[in-house]
Amino acid sequence: MESIWTKDIKMPEFPTAEHDMKVDVLVVGGGMCGLLIGHFLNEQGANYAVMEKDTIAGGVTKNTTAKITAFHGLSYRKRLARFGREKTAAYLSANEKAIEMYRRLAERISCDFEEKANYVYTMNDVGAVLSEIEAITEVGGKVSYTEHVDIPLPAACAVKVKGQAQFHPLKFASEIAKGQAIYEHSFVSDVKKQRFGWQAFVINGWGRDIRIHADKVIIATHFPFIDRRGMYFMKMYQSRSYVLALSAQNDEGKAEMQQVCGMYIGNGGEKGNPLDLSFRTYDDYLLLGGGGGRTGTSHAAFEQLRQQAKRLYPGSREVAAWAAQDCMTLDEVPYVGSYSRKKDGLLVATGFNKWGMTGAMTAAMALTGELDREIGRVFSPQRTILRPQLLVNGFETTKNFMRPTAPRCTHLGCALKWNAAEKTWDCPCHGSRFAGDGKLIDNPAQMDMKKRI
Repeated sequence: MESIWTKDIKMPEFPTAEHDMKVDVLVVGGGMCGLLIGHFLNEQGANYAVMEKDTIAGGVTKNTTAKITAFHGLSYRKRLARFGREKTAAYLSANEKAIEMYRRLAERISCDFEEKANYVYTMNDVGAVLSEIEAITEVGGKVSYTEHVDIPLPAACAVKVKGQAQFHPLKFASEIAKGQAIYEHSFVSDVKKQRFGWQAFVINGWGRDIRIHADKVIIATHFPFIDRRGMYFMKMYQSRSYVLALSAQNDEGKAEMQQVCGMYIGNGGEKGNPLDLSFRTYDDYLLLGGGGGRTGTSHAAFEQLRQQAKRLYPGSREVAAWAAQDCMTLDEVPYVGSYSRKKDGLLVATGFNKWGMTGAMTAAMALTGELDREIGRVFSPQRTILRPQLLVNGFETTKNFMRPTAPRCTHLGCALKWNAAEKTWDCPCHGSRFAGDGKLIDNPAQMDMKKRI
């Protein structure tokens, strides 16, 4: 299954690390976040390197729906209650600055960047929409209430915000990567603190061991892989979601799709919209997303989404289908900053909660000094973990660690579950995924399954 973004595009290629090296900053991970960090470091004239175990933008980035927005569901009311006005306003400001940076970069990068209004719609909870608008307004955001929603669902109303955007993520990534110090097929298996700085252990494409010495290391690998620090295996879980790209079979179908003029996301799987359907257009395609749930658990997948596509867009045909995986934090705010409380030059960017494009830019700006330090502090990984989701994560880990079945995840040994929709072995504890033959697909696991299936 390949996303629509991989159609008719050739990504630039980069060499494999062949020799030991010394850099000021080592970036681990060549997804959108790692590439943006590399871009800013490159502009600053820094001595840096970006290490990618496979090829750039070949993991989570190529499976995004590529919406760029500061409004992530009906979430600002909850943030106000958790963090207060000052930190919630900082969160909004950081995301708005991220959108503006994309806008500036897109002026010189051909990536199908389009400004669009973003809508968070509800089927029946008008009160939730009004409360969200009040919360956003309180922290300085400019949004409006609307009952005009151009999707084929009987939505009651929506929060509408202008000046958001969508783009082609791989066109953007391919251009932003050019000229960078990037090394592909260079797998960072571990990093260790040295007397002065850090040493990274790299296995290159020919199986050769490379050592990289760095003053600072930024882990931008979707899910952080260093378990002995930070407790990220308790602070996050991973979630799957599904997307179909639809094309019109006839003029009637084309007219149906063209009615979607903005970017839409539902209000959390309400009655009448259990899949929490997402809508956006690209070129002549309509991207219909939804379904999914915690990785390694039973949830709606492609078949239910296809049923909705036939019902809502009978004049369409499916041209692509793919799934995305996202790291979900305890409080719906990413973790960006010091990997642990030691503050010794090991940094992290993770937990973008299904909003990876805006989150990647925000993280990259925060970690390279492009974002005001006071604003960046709202993302500190050292904030409190005393949230209800922590108990859920702990319960899932304990339950699946104790389940006496094989095969087991090579991360912490949890029992894997077979994902019939995608033909993979998935870990319900921390979201690692393996192909049917045992080959590793998604981290935090670092090794293939010990027993091939």
